[in-house]
Amino acid sequence: MCGNEALAEAAIIAGCDAYFGYPITPQNEVPAYMARRMPQEGRVFVQSESELAAISMVFGASATGKRAMTSSSSPGISLMQEGISYLAGAELPAVVVNVMRGGPGLGNIAPSQADYFQATRGGGHGDYRTIVFGPSSVQELVDCMILAFDLADQYLMPVMVLADGILGQMMEPVVLEKKTSRELPAKDWALTGAKDRDQNIVRSLWLKEGALEAHNNKLQARYEQIQRDEVLCEQYEVDDAEIVVVAYGIAARIVRGAVTRARAEGIKVGWIRPITLWPFPTEEINKAADEFRIFLNVEMSSGQMVEDVKLAVAGKTPVAFHGRPGGGVPTVDEILDKIRQLTLRAKIPV
Repeated sequence: MCGNEALAEAAIIAGCDAYFGYPITPQNEVPAYMARRMPQEGRVFVQSESELAAISMVFGASATGKRAMTSSSSPGISLMQEGISYLAGAELPAVVVNVMRGGPGLGNIAPSQADYFQATRGGGHGDYRTIVFGPSSVQELVDCMILAFDLADQYLMPVMVLADGILGQMMEPVVLEKKTSRELPAKDWALTGAKDRDQNIVRSLWLKEGALEAHNNKLQARYEQIQRDEVLCEQYEVDDAEIVVVAYGIAARIVRGAVTRARAEGIKVGWIRPITLWPFPTEEINKAADEFRIFLNVEMSSGQMVEDVKLAVAGKTPVAFHGRPGGGVPTVDEILDKIRQLTLRAKIPV
């Protein structure tokens, strides 16, 4: 399956009750697929009149206890930021997929990773976070989608899945199955009618003095728990590495090819691949910085995740950067050349 259709089917497997979306390249296959499949499953599909409407519909469906999602590409996700902040403030679970394209502005429809800041810093107002996945294969995209719905329900917050134009369009074999889900809390907060019980109130407005601060402190405690318990990353050939490359998503696949070729040349290089972009694998990278000489961060942007890598390294060792903005895609050859240059600069024996 192509990535866009695979993620849509994964959402259905995960129990998505309602999908709301608006067309934009390069994720149009998602709403097209959901338009056909959701009615077949007796579930809700609405092509909204705009991205602002889509995220507001997600809010409404989630408030009733349903599993709801939307998807878009970079400019559309920008329009959704107020709604995502409202979801976080109201403690409502939701899944948002961003099939990233080049920016800023309308940019182009080429693949990009330039929405990292927006996703991991909370692109709307206020002190909130979203759990963010950066899968690198269609199978992992499927697995992350299923996990995203569970994490959203567990922690009562929006979860974002960052793909890109390549991952959304490329076709790979996938296994579509729902693995054992987590034990999730009952949705006793949902707006399901108040007959024979006290009313529930879903809100993100707190006007009483001190109430909003207390609410924020509760959210921050939850985010700290997520940072302790939900970090996912993969390490490859790092045991004896003198250079460690950090990359996520489709860029990590290109990096792996460069690392394989560098190893064949006798260069001791490995990589760390964050799967959760937030929470970020800070401890894993910091531990690696105790042993390795130099880090190289590769992104399809002008440099965003590199800031988190530098914070994780904490000044223990140099961090170099190689990026391609505006829809540019790095090649194996150019990453390999960068690795060779770092080897010579650091005078690492080969």
